Amino acid sequence: MNAIRHDFRSDTVTKPSAGMRAAMAAAEVGDDVFGDDPTVNLLEQRMAGMLGKDAALFVPSGTMSNLLALMSHCGRGDEFIAGQDAHCYKYEAGGAAVLGSIQPQPIAHQADGTMALGDIEAAIKSGDNHFATTRVIALENTFGGRVLPVDYMTAVADVAARHGLGLHLDGARAFNACVALDLDIKDFVAPFDTVSICLSKGLGAPVGSVLVGRQDLIEMARRHRKMLGGGLRQSGILAAAGLHALEHNVSRLAEDHRRAKALAEGLARHAALRVTMPDTNILWVDMAADLGERFTAYLGEHGVGVTGRYGQQRWVTHLDVDEADVTQALALVDRFFAG
Repeated sequence: MNAIRHDFRSDTVTKPSAGMRAAMAAAEVGDDVFGDDPTVNLLEQRMAGMLGKDAALFVPSGTMSNLLALMSHCGRGDEFIAGQDAHCYKYEAGGAAVLGSIQPQPIAHQADGTMALGDIEAAIKSGDNHFATTRVIALENTFGGRVLPVDYMTAVADVAARHGLGLHLDGARAFNACVALDLDIKDFVAPFDTVSICLSKGLGAPVGSVLVGRQDLIEMARRHRKMLGGGLRQSGILAAAGLHALEHNVSRLAEDHRRAKALAEGLARHAALRVTMPDTNILWVDMAADLGERFTAYLGEHGVGVTGRYGQQRWVTHLDVDEADVTQALALVDRFFAG
């Protein structure tokens, strides 16, 4: 296998910087299950304050964070509504159903990544013993790198309020959205009862997410975290990476967005590639399936890592991708098409 020298597969591939490693090494720690880890406590307090919510919970992964949110909103046999391609429905191994006994109700996406408000409302069920009872609507923003409009999230919140439902945001890359919109994250997440924020994507921490929200829901999530094996001990070493990321790596997300745009513009020079211009740090490239197989293989042979199949590629920029990576990747693309 050829070594990857220019890694555009995902923003999860980032490695902690020297400054982040130093913060981790210096972290004051305790037993977090007992509530004794001061660094974890500080991270949770800081995240709750930044998002304007009651409380927060540090967890190992975004998948666990979403599952804990759904389990806190729902009981056995209840239902959550999410998009057909939402991460919490499609890419989390059916955890809500398997581990939470929660039924998903997937909704088709519109071309812009939203779910039609009428489709959401038509799927809500309550008061009939034949059906699972709908308890929560889950949104995802960014969605495939696209920033869903704040007005849309507010409209979904109005639907949820009208039906007495909870509202959860899979905000794994919410800071990317806020940087793109030049909006305070507190305003961005205001309508939501629970919000999942990932530290190990564009923010560059090696591990961890934070579930933020209403006090009663976070208390329930803490119990469920223990049940699922996510109770951590001297996890301040990990939380310190998250604190460092919040201090140093939020505003710089704009650099990732700029490089993603430069990549998109360079790729779009080739007529065989249909490039969706990115809102943030993720861009999508469509092409004929046979071309896609050859093109992706060529990139891999020359040290450029991307994800893709069936004629679609996903390129992701992050803090370990610099100007030289973009320039050299585009030079290889030009060489492939010149040949």
